[in-house]
Amino acid sequence: MAQTTCTSAENKAKGKKGDLKWWQLSLIGVGCTIGTGYFLGSGIGVRITGPAIVFSFLLAALGTYVVFHFLAQMTAEDPQEGSFCYYAGKAYGRWSAFSCGWNYWTSKILIIGSQLTALSILSRFWFPKMPLWMFAAGYAILAIFVVLLGTKGFDKVENILAVTKTAAILMFIVLAIAALVGWIHGDVNHPGFPDSLQEVFPRGYRGFWASLLYAFYAYGGIEAIGLLSMQLKNQEEAPKSGQVMLIVLTIIYVISIGLVVMMVFDHGIDEKESPFVTALDKYHLAFFPHVFNAAIITAGFSTMTASLFTVTNLLVTLAKSKDAPALFQKEKTMLKGKKVPLPSLILAAIGLSASVVTALLLPGKIYAYITTAAGILQMYNWAFIILSAFKVLKLSGRDKLFCVVGLLLLAAAVTGTLFEKSIRLGFFISLAFVAVIGVVTFIMTRIWKKAAVQ
Repeated sequence: MAQTTCTSAENKAKGKKGDLKWWQLSLIGVGCTIGTGYFLGSGIGVRITGPAIVFSFLLAALGTYVVFHFLAQMTAEDPQEGSFCYYAGKAYGRWSAFSCGWNYWTSKILIIGSQLTALSILSRFWFPKMPLWMFAAGYAILAIFVVLLGTKGFDKVENILAVTKTAAILMFIVLAIAALVGWIHGDVNHPGFPDSLQEVFPRGYRGFWASLLYAFYAYGGIEAIGLLSMQLKNQEEAPKSGQVMLIVLTIIYVISIGLVVMMVFDHGIDEKESPFVTALDKYHLAFFPHVFNAAIITAGFSTMTASLFTVTNLLVTLAKSKDAPALFQKEKTMLKGKKVPLPSLILAAIGLSASVVTALLLPGKIYAYITTAAGILQMYNWAFIILSAFKVLKLSGRDKLFCVVGLLLLAAAVTGTLFEKSIRLGFFISLAFVAVIGVVTFIMTRIWKKAAVQ
């Protein structure tokens, strides 16, 4: 969605209310936010805009901080299980909470589909002739099995896997710097540091505009950290925690992606391979691509499974608030006596199946399309958070300016996708989902009105 979730961290926080220090929340945020969306999705942004992607990440960091800032404030002031969906309802009425909840569920399903596709693409590094849909089906079945078995075992290793993801990026940074200064030799012709505005923005403002979404996507999952802010010992330190987290993330992202664009021409980036692997490919480091791929697949599968667990329980929460059929609250005892909300899991599995079918029909473009649609729906979620803050919180003049800046950056990320033909379909896919949610919301408002009269 970073398009990731932090199930184990959330569970720990719930069990020890008010135990987190601000720096602990910052570290949790870094580990939870880095995901397959950065390791693979950032390549789409590089291909679209070239070295200017570095500035995209800086702007995305600012927009992400605005979202975190207001969600942390609302959560600290009025902690609720429904989180930003509850605040949307508090600000604008039940229709807003309903549409926000279902938009979030849909975005999470698409994000899981994006993660599923990313894992499949990374796995084809070893088995290039294996159809993408076969990997997707295999990972989907395995993830569902893990959820049925219970995620307790995964919870124990999620923190280790979060460190693994961060370590993988740091390993790339060290090796890339060593390669650029000549300590590692290879038959390589790389672009180096751009020395003109034309080299920084080879695709012009349109390419730069289109790349914003993928930079924002790499910061996905920030809403989960906003939820955790109420577990701080001193909740007034939530903004500081968010600042440090985003500073660390931004430094890691900018340095690593900056090294990529110095080592690989943008036309050399392929969405079928991580740009970090591509950057070091010509240096003949036999161990790096295998170690890097294995680390990201392992950590990525963990976060995908945690995401599936989260989206399954999200539907239960919607059902409890009567924003989804009561059927989705029902639990059934499964493997090892584990109670699972089976109807909710089945609906999520149908969403995963759609990703597998799409991988079969559109193997060449599926990742760009799903990632684009998921990223746009994520921007809609974040816009809900900022708009809710307008009404729920008493904002200072500076905070109101923050709101405007945040909304403008989110709008830029969404509309930028219209300028790039290769990803434009993702924009219309997201509109289709929003239209369906909008129609259902309109119908439900009529039903609620009739029920209120009776």
